[in-house]
Amino acid sequence: MNLIKTKLDGLVVLKPTVFKDNRGYFMESYNQKNINKLLGNVNFVQDNESESNRGVLRGLHFQNPPYVQAKLVRVIRGSVLDVAVDLRTNSPTYGKHFTIVLSGENFKSFYIPKGFAHGFIALEDNTIFSYKCSDMYNKEFEGCLMWNDKDLGIDWNVSNPIISPKDMQGLHFKDFKSNFDD
Repeated sequence: MNLIKTKLDGLVVLKPTVFKDNRGYFMESYNQKNINKLLGNVNFVQDNESESNRGVLRGLHFQNPPYVQAKLVRVIRGSVLDVAVDLRTNSPTYGKHFTIVLSGENFKSFYIPKGFAHGFIALEDNTIFSYKCSDMYNKEFEGCLMWNDKDLGIDWNVSNPIISPKDMQGLHFKDFKSNFDD
Protein backbone atom coordinates (compact mmCIF):
# COMPACT_ATOMS: atom_id res chain seq x y z
CA MET A 1 0.00 0.00 0.00
CA ASN A 2 1.35 3.41 -0.98
CA LEU A 3 0.77 6.55 1.08
CA ILE A 4 0.33 9.86 -0.77
CA LYS A 5 0.47 13.04 1.32
CA THR A 6 -1.82 16.00 0.62
CA LYS A 7 -1.33 19.73 1.21
CA LEU A 8 -3.29 19.49 4.48
CA ASP A 9 -1.33 17.97 7.35
CA GLY A 10 -2.61 14.53 8.30
CA LEU A 11 -4.85 14.01 5.26
CA VAL A 12 -3.45 11.18 3.18
CA VAL A 13 -4.50 9.05 0.22
CA LEU A 14 -3.82 5.33 0.36
CA LYS A 15 -3.34 3.40 -2.87
CA PRO A 16 -3.44 -0.39 -2.43
CA THR A 17 -1.64 -2.93 -4.55
CA VAL A 18 -4.24 -4.41 -6.90
CA PHE A 19 -3.65 -7.70 -8.66
CA LYS A 20 -5.65 -7.91 -11.90
CA ASP A 21 -6.00 -10.76 -14.35
CA ASN A 22 -8.62 -12.22 -16.68
CA ARG A 23 -10.74 -13.30 -13.68
CA GLY A 24 -10.98 -9.80 -12.20
CA TYR A 25 -8.91 -8.39 -9.36
CA PHE A 26 -7.76 -9.00 -5.79
CA MET A 27 -6.62 -6.45 -3.24
CA GLU A 28 -6.21 -6.17 0.48
CA SER A 29 -8.61 -3.32 1.29
CA TYR A 30 -7.68 -3.06 4.98
CA ASN A 31 -4.91 -4.35 7.23
CA GLN A 32 -4.68 -2.96 10.78
CA LYS A 33 -0.93 -3.66 11.04
CA ASN A 34 -0.19 -1.78 7.80
CA ILE A 35 -2.51 1.09 8.74
CA ASN A 36 -0.74 1.52 12.08
CA LYS A 37 2.62 1.45 10.30
CA LEU A 38 1.51 4.14 7.83
CA LEU A 39 -0.72 6.32 10.02
CA GLY A 40 0.26 5.61 13.61
CA ASN A 41 -1.95 3.84 16.11
CA VAL A 42 -5.48 4.28 14.74
CA ASN A 43 -8.21 2.01 16.07
CA PHE A 44 -11.40 1.88 14.02
CA VAL A 45 -14.52 0.85 15.96
CA GLN A 46 -17.39 1.39 13.54
CA ASP A 47 -17.95 0.70 9.82
CA ASN A 48 -20.60 2.55 7.82
CA GLU A 49 -21.84 2.20 4.26
CA SER A 50 -24.22 4.22 2.13
CA GLU A 51 -25.62 4.02 -1.37
CA SER A 52 -26.28 7.23 -3.24
CA ASN A 53 -27.46 8.20 -6.68
CA ARG A 54 -25.80 10.81 -8.88
CA GLY A 55 -26.15 14.29 -7.38
CA VAL A 56 -26.67 13.20 -3.76
CA LEU A 57 -24.49 15.31 -1.48
CA ARG A 58 -23.82 14.18 2.09
CA GLY A 59 -22.05 16.54 4.48
CA LEU A 60 -20.14 18.40 5.61
CA HIS A 61 -20.30 16.31 8.80
CA PHE A 62 -18.16 16.07 11.92
CA GLN A 63 -18.37 14.82 15.50
CA ASN A 64 -17.53 17.24 18.32
CA PRO A 65 -15.37 16.28 21.30
CA PRO A 66 -15.32 13.93 23.05
CA TYR A 67 -16.65 11.84 20.12
CA VAL A 68 -14.24 13.17 17.47
CA GLN A 69 -13.73 10.68 14.65
CA ALA A 70 -10.91 9.88 12.28
CA LYS A 71 -12.24 8.23 9.11
CA LEU A 72 -10.89 5.93 6.46
CA VAL A 73 -13.17 6.24 3.43
CA ARG A 74 -13.40 4.51 0.07
CA VAL A 75 -15.82 3.84 -2.76
CA ILE A 76 -16.74 0.26 -3.57
CA ARG A 77 -18.89 1.00 -6.63
CA GLY A 78 -19.36 4.21 -8.59
CA SER A 79 -17.53 7.45 -7.79
CA VAL A 80 -17.62 10.50 -5.56
CA LEU A 81 -15.99 13.86 -5.18
CA ASP A 82 -14.81 13.61 -1.58
CA VAL A 83 -14.10 16.70 0.54
CA ALA A 84 -12.39 17.28 3.89
CA VAL A 85 -12.29 20.66 5.68
CA ASP A 86 -9.69 21.40 8.37
CA LEU A 87 -11.43 22.46 11.62
CA ARG A 88 -8.30 22.39 13.83
CA THR A 89 -7.85 25.92 15.18
CA ASN A 90 -4.10 25.48 15.72
CA SER A 91 -3.54 24.26 12.16
CA PRO A 92 -1.98 26.53 9.51
CA THR A 93 -4.62 25.17 7.10
CA TYR A 94 -7.63 25.91 9.37
CA GLY A 95 -10.69 26.45 7.17
CA LYS A 96 -8.97 25.05 4.06
CA HIS A 97 -10.29 22.04 2.17
CA PHE A 98 -9.02 19.20 0.04
CA THR A 99 -10.94 17.34 -2.65
CA ILE A 100 -10.30 14.01 -4.33
CA VAL A 101 -12.23 11.72 -6.66
CA LEU A 102 -12.64 8.26 -5.15
CA SER A 103 -14.03 5.46 -7.27
CA GLY A 104 -14.52 1.76 -7.47
CA GLU A 105 -12.07 1.84 -10.36
CA ASN A 106 -9.18 3.78 -8.77
CA PHE A 107 -9.32 1.76 -5.50
CA LYS A 108 -8.02 4.71 -3.46
CA SER A 109 -8.81 5.19 0.22
CA PHE A 110 -8.73 8.58 1.91
CA TYR A 111 -7.67 8.97 5.55
CA ILE A 112 -9.27 11.91 7.32
CA PRO A 113 -7.82 12.49 10.81
CA LYS A 114 -9.70 13.86 13.78
CA GLY A 115 -10.58 17.54 13.49
CA PHE A 116 -11.96 17.60 9.95
CA ALA A 117 -15.44 18.00 8.51
CA HIS A 118 -16.20 15.51 5.74
CA GLY A 119 -18.62 15.25 2.86
CA PHE A 120 -19.03 13.87 -0.63
CA ILE A 121 -21.19 14.09 -3.71
CA ALA A 122 -22.02 10.98 -5.75
CA LEU A 123 -20.93 11.29 -9.35
CA GLU A 124 -22.76 8.15 -10.51
CA ASP A 125 -25.98 6.33 -9.70
CA ASN A 126 -25.79 3.42 -7.26
CA THR A 127 -22.51 4.60 -5.73
CA ILE A 128 -21.55 2.60 -2.64
CA PHE A 129 -19.46 4.56 -0.14
CA SER A 130 -17.80 2.78 2.78
CA TYR A 131 -15.98 4.22 5.78
CA LYS A 132 -14.40 3.27 9.05
CA CYS A 133 -14.62 5.53 12.12
CA SER A 134 -12.29 5.72 15.10
CA ASP A 135 -15.11 6.48 17.56
CA MET A 136 -18.79 5.67 17.79
CA TYR A 137 -21.34 8.05 16.30
CA ASN A 138 -23.14 10.16 18.91
CA LYS A 139 -26.13 12.18 17.69
CA GLU A 140 -25.80 14.75 20.51
CA PHE A 141 -22.26 15.63 19.38
CA GLU A 142 -22.77 15.73 15.60
CA GLY A 143 -22.15 18.87 13.62
CA CYS A 144 -22.62 20.02 10.05
CA LEU A 145 -21.27 22.87 7.95
CA MET A 146 -23.14 24.24 4.94
CA TRP A 147 -21.98 22.47 1.81
CA ASN A 148 -22.10 25.66 -0.27
CA ASP A 149 -20.62 28.11 2.23
CA LYS A 150 -18.91 30.85 0.23
CA ASP A 151 -16.19 31.25 2.87
CA LEU A 152 -15.12 27.62 2.31
CA GLY A 153 -15.17 28.02 -1.49
CA ILE A 154 -15.64 24.35 -2.33
CA ASP A 155 -16.30 23.68 -6.02
CA TRP A 156 -18.68 20.72 -6.01
CA ASN A 157 -19.31 21.09 -9.77
CA VAL A 158 -23.05 21.02 -9.13
CA SER A 159 -25.62 23.75 -8.63
CA ASN A 160 -28.60 21.82 -7.31
CA PRO A 161 -27.57 18.69 -5.39
CA ILE A 162 -29.93 16.36 -3.56
CA ILE A 163 -29.48 17.16 0.15
CA SER A 164 -31.11 15.89 3.33
CA PRO A 165 -33.15 18.34 5.45
CA LYS A 166 -30.53 17.96 8.21
CA ASP A 167 -27.71 19.00 5.88
CA MET A 168 -29.70 22.04 4.74
CA GLN A 169 -29.46 23.28 8.35
CA GLY A 170 -25.64 23.27 8.47
CA LEU A 171 -23.69 26.11 10.04
CA HIS A 172 -21.89 28.76 8.04
CA PHE A 173 -18.17 28.62 8.68
CA LYS A 174 -18.09 32.17 10.08
CA ASP A 175 -20.62 31.05 12.75
CA PHE A 176 -18.78 27.83 13.57
CA LYS A 177 -16.94 27.73 16.91
CA SER A 178 -14.24 25.08 16.71
CA ASN A 179 -13.62 22.70 19.61
CA PHE A 180 -10.70 21.11 17.78
CA ASP A 181 -7.40 22.33 19.21
CA ASP A 182 -5.02 20.21 17.14
